Amino acid sequence: MRVHRLEREQVLAQPLQDVFAFFAQAGNLERITPPWLGFEMLTPNPIGMGLGTQIEYRLHLHRVPIRWVSRIEVWDEGRCFVDRQLHGPYRLWHHRHEFATVATGTLVRDQVDYALPLGPLGELAQRLFVRRDLRQIFDFRRDAVAALMA
Repeated sequence: MRVHRLEREQVLAQPLQDVFAFFAQAGNLERITPPWLGFEMLTPNPIGMGLGTQIEYRLHLHRVPIRWVSRIEVWDEGRCFVDRQLHGPYRLWHHRHEFATVATGTLVRDQVDYALPLGPLGELAQRLFVRRDLRQIFDFRRDAVAALMA
């Protein structure tokens, strides 16, 4: 299994506790996900985020409906949390969210380790569109978070 990594950072002018609180509201995931994914939260709100929380949602990848279930595997209030896909399109999806106070506000760091199913076909998909799609999704997310936190 070949594991790929996507890393992103952004600095928001708001204090750490406000930024972490924003990301700790699972309902905000809909607000920072590109509309072209047709994202729909299936777990009813409010969702109490913490260690062991499971969240189910549905989206469309290239018009293919996908059911996704993830679980919070690490929860360090105000510092980081990690979600792992239990069911979904990836063979592995491990998303670490880190938060740190910096001179100009709060540093938000995403590290996503992911692997695709289907061996060589999955790797071909990675080169043809998965890497590009993930970059576009996280670009949208960065801009949406900046706008919503402004």
